[in-house]
Order: sequence, then C-alpha cells, then structure tokens
Amino acid sequence: MTITPVASTTHEEIYRVADTATGLIGYIALHSTQLGPAAGGLRMRPYSNEEEALVDVKRLSEGMTYKNAAAGLALGGGKAVIIGDPGVDKSPALLRAFARAIHSLEGRYYTAEDMGMSPVDMAILAEETPYVAGLADGEFASGDPSPVTARGIFNAIRTSQAHQSGSGDLTGLTIAVQGLGHVGYYLCGYLHAAGARLIVTDVNHAQIDKAVAEFGATAIAPEAIYGVQADIFAPCAIGGILNAQTIPQLQVSVICGGANNQLATPADGQALHDAGILYAPDFVANGGGIINVASEIEQISNRADYVADKLSALDLTLATILNQAKVEDQSPDAVAITTVLAKMAQQSAA
Repeated sequence: MTITPVASTTHEEIYRVADTATGLIGYIALHSTQLGPAAGGLRMRPYSNEEEALVDVKRLSEGMTYKNAAAGLALGGGKAVIIGDPGVDKSPALLRAFARAIHSLEGRYYTAEDMGMSPVDMAILAEETPYVAGLADGEFASGDPSPVTARGIFNAIRTSQAHQSGSGDLTGLTIAVQGLGHVGYYLCGYLHAAGARLIVTDVNHAQIDKAVAEFGATAIAPEAIYGVQADIFAPCAIGGILNAQTIPQLQVSVICGGANNQLATPADGQALHDAGILYAPDFVANGGGIINVASEIEQISNRADYVADKLSALDLTLATILNQAKVEDQSPDAVAITTVLAKMAQQSAA
C-alpha cells in the first residue's frame, strides 16, 4: 500500500491511497482541524476517473468542516472516498488496506459510514485502526447514523416549511424525495407518518417498489424528479444536483434534503433565492448523522440525550439562519457559511 500526499492550497492535508494487491485507489482529505480532529464518512462510488473522486473528496471534506461547526461539535472536517462499485469491488482486504492508511494519520482523521458503506464495513476497518465510528457493537457504539440523519432532516423540513408558509404541519403536502438509500428511505418513513404524500425516485428499482408498497409513494423516473410539481424537494442522493440546468425546472417552494453539496456553485444558492425557493443549507439540515458519530468519538455514555440536545440546537441554528436570510434578503446558504465561520472563530478563541 502507498500513501502519497497531494498538494493543495485549500486543504490542510490530502492523500492518495493505493494498494495493488486489492485494487484499492482512494483519497483522504482533511480540510480543517481548527476545532478538533477531522471527521467525516468513507464513501465508495464508481467514479468515472480519479479527478472526479478527488474533486468529490475535497468538496465533501470542506462541507464537513461547516457541518461539524454548525452542529457545535469539537471536530474538524474530513472525508474519504474509494473508487469502485461497492457491490462488486468491495472486499475485507481492500477495507483493511484503507484502514491502515487512516491509521497512519495518527488520529487526525476519524471515519464513519457513508454512501456504499455499512456498520459491518466499519467493524472491518476497526480491526486495523481505532479511528472509526459508527460501529454496531461496543460501549460507546453509535451504529448506523442514517436514522439520526433522517430525523434531523425531517426536523429541518418542518422548520423550513414553517418559515416559508407559517406552519410546519406536513399533512397533505407533496414531497419529492430523490434517493432511497439509508437516509432517504428512513426520511420517507418520517414523512409518511407525518401525513405527507411522497413522490420518489432512485436508480435502484427495488427500493422504489418498496417505497410504493410501504408508503403509497408515487414513483417517477430519475430525470423527471426536477420538474415534478410538489411542495418540497428533498435531495438525498449525490451532490451538485442544484445547478443552472435543474433550477429552472423546479416547481417547489422549499428544498431540504440529506445529500451533501447539493449546490453545484455558490451562485446556484442565489439563483434559488431569486426564484423564491427556500433552500435549507445541506450542511445544517443533514447534520444529525455526524452528531450521532460524535457521541461515539467523544465517548458519550448517555448518547440519546446528547443526540437529542444537539439536534434541537441544530434546528434552532437553522431557524436563525433562515430568519437572518429573510431580513437581509440573502440566500440562506451565504448566511449559513458566514454563521459557521463566525462559530469557528468563536470556538477557536474560547
């Protein structure tokens, strides 16, 4: 296995990880350790090339810096990606090789479950390094963070809807959910229980069929999700989906979901604002998962209360951001970044 530093003017550390024996190629990016060790999940996707993977890990790790600060955690921002199809290319040997790369950073980066990974995979990583969270077993094990992520997004949807319409009641509202992975599917459960009507899409047809059967959801083709008429759009798949091509198609009043880096560029946040669409900044709305993971990293004995308190505080942070954005006639994304940078400066000075 080889670990090669990658030069960067935006990140503290970036490494390319390769292992010939297992076919492993991946990256680890530490955007900031200003508030504590960098923390963020390990993602496995069939990227089309290494440049795409590098761009993704850089954007995701920067987003984790903002997410952790917004949630009031003593953690910096980091992320890791492995190039490959998790259903085909993933193996215990490959995961152990990547874990050894994480271990070589000596605690400057903690990883956890993300797209293409599971608590079982985290257990394999933990055989090689202690810098892993999201484990299913152990005194402080936090398990799959997806349900907590979904709960936080559900809270954020209600808060955003209340800000936009005066009521957070979701009964009878139509919500379009893009992506039915762990987070998206749990979110559908919360939304269905709250009385919302669901329109769903995913590249996995089995998940769509399951959502239709369990939640009475209406299925739609992946490319049609942007133009569907709904009250709320909840992106819960890949990032960069809010862009110059998709924004003009949108027929919703609120966007709030679990995907990271939903905006292709900062200008797209302004475009949504100009269009009268309320955008809940993703790194605030989807912070529940890292809160859950942080309870394990910090070895919190009463995890339930810790998570509940942090989720409540995060929801208050979102409400404050949305109110400030309205008063200042700015995009919530721009206000959120300013707010988070101020939090980071304040926490560092303390």
